[in-house]
Amino acid sequence: MKIVVLAGGTSTERDVSIVSGTGICQALRQKGHQAILVDVFCGLETVNWEDPFPAEYDVEKAAEYIKGFNPQMKELKKARRDFFGSNVIELCKKADFVFLGLHGANGEDGKLQAAFDLMGIPYTGTGYLSSAMAMDKGVTKAMFQMRGVSTPGGKAMKKKDRQDSLAALGMEFPVVVKTCCGGSSIGVYIVNNQEDYVKALDEAFEYENEVVIEEFIKGVEYTVAVVDGTAYPVVQIVPKEGFYDYENKYKPGAVQETCPAPISEELTKRLQEAAVDGYHALEMESYARLDFIVTEDEKIYCLEANTLPGMTPTSLIPQEAAVLGMDYPTLCEELIRVSQKKYN
Repeated sequence: MKIVVLAGGTSTERDVSIVSGTGICQALRQKGHQAILVDVFCGLETVNWEDPFPAEYDVEKAAEYIKGFNPQMKELKKARRDFFGSNVIELCKKADFVFLGLHGANGEDGKLQAAFDLMGIPYTGTGYLSSAMAMDKGVTKAMFQMRGVSTPGGKAMKKKDRQDSLAALGMEFPVVVKTCCGGSSIGVYIVNNQEDYVKALDEAFEYENEVVIEEFIKGVEYTVAVVDGTAYPVVQIVPKEGFYDYENKYKPGAVQETCPAPISEELTKRLQEAAVDGYHALEMESYARLDFIVTEDEKIYCLEANTLPGMTPTSLIPQEAAVLGMDYPTLCEELIRVSQKKYN
């Protein structure tokens, strides 16, 4: 297949996306596909239109080209109105399929998916509506509550309606303050007192105009991928220090990730069922990854869903797939296969 792997973009998760996209492109090349790596925002200035998907291709060189834009991103975002970079749409239209190696805003939030739907460009992952719902933690929480998926209590707050009194929200410390649409745990704060709460609001509102204030649930974190409606093995996540924030997620050795999780068969089954319930509550298709906290008495709380979860070779879904005997390149092909069902 001729495949465009889209990476980069303008979100706070740009760097992670480049790593994901590079791994995906290399894996698909190993499987014999004519895959190319393209930055959705920065695009490609020059394209050989006689052979845009060449048999010989240097993925690392393409990744370095994309990384070269990183120092200019602030200026580029200010100067540009069109999200799609040079030749991006033209290449995507010529491809058989587009693999979305994007994370965060403008890639994972349904906007790109809706645009591609209008242009008839097939892509990996779920559709625009479920992408938008899952990206917004306030909407996710509301959908979970409405569909009977256990989730921590909490409320969304817009910057213009900022409320510095937890009591006025009917809540008490400790709480979690997090941006509504951030990813990779960027803009997430666990706070235990008023001073830290006000500071967390200040910092979270620097990222976005809406945040979620959520009751803090003490427990162990787990994550479960759901692919084509079927739950994969459970991963247990235990940070060596603090919680599973951005630094711990991407700092080697900072977190102990165990798959399959060292838990009972009964708890494993309940987590997998909860993941499938959360997947359906947000009307998802193709694949996603859902994150959980489990308390000491084994009560399960679904925190959020990731519609384009990390796809570095050591990310969580590849770990789950490995337990099923599926290597990373085969997983990349499988995610294309299940995504193609949207177009059958």
